[in-house]
Amino acid sequence: MPDKKKPITYFIADLHLADNRPDITDCFLRFLKYEAVKAQSLYILGDLFEAWLGDDDDSDYLVTIANALTTLSGFGTKIYYIHGNRDFLLGQGFAKKSAMILLPEVDLIQLYEKDMVIMHGDTLCTKDIAYQKFRKKSRSWWWQTLIKSLPLFVRKKIAADYRKRSEAATAVKSQDIMDVTPDEVVSCLEQYKCQILIHGHTHRPAKHELVANDKKAQRIVLGDWYEQGAWLKVTPDTMELVFEPLK
Repeated sequence: MPDKKKPITYFIADLHLADNRPDITDCFLRFLKYEAVKAQSLYILGDLFEAWLGDDDDSDYLVTIANALTTLSGFGTKIYYIHGNRDFLLGQGFAKKSAMILLPEVDLIQLYEKDMVIMHGDTLCTKDIAYQKFRKKSRSWWWQTLIKSLPLFVRKKIAADYRKRSEAATAVKSQDIMDVTPDEVVSCLEQYKCQILIHGHTHRPAKHELVANDKKAQRIVLGDWYEQGAWLKVTPDTMELVFEPLK
């Protein structure tokens, strides 16, 4: 185990890991082994998985991911997790298996003497009315209790059907609807009295300059992993978006 970690922190989101995309899984495992292991901490800002059906799912690739994260933690890298819109049912059971610390859906952290708001990002897309209605329902205790009570094979079918409907709905939505609402971004930063926001969800990696709290602010969007590996590397002096081929 390294004696002292370098002052590096990584942020990732929207990997959408699934057993039918071993290329993404392999890229993630390489990232954990060769990059994240150098860092003090790793923040996973949601949608690590394409779908989360329940902590009772013991699929081989999920065991592989849990073991890799536990190994990373054993080398001294702290792992934090914020739920996404695809894996919001991920619970303490899998978190414990993976040595992850679950965070609230919006969190204010201090990193290298800078305050940062971190989140998945779906709540910023307020123009997507249909999704926000579903989000409200799916976060309710009664809906989650009902879903979790169903057999795993039924949950798998429901998840597959939902993905098909979601893809069809996304295909006809405008890009504006699926992106963040600028006023919501400013409101979030001002609520937390912060100048830096990091999120995923929109799959549009970029750094955006804006004004919040009557000062310059920055919104950093993490990339998805459908076609490449993507992470934000933060040090005391830099914040760099990094991309790597899936191979």
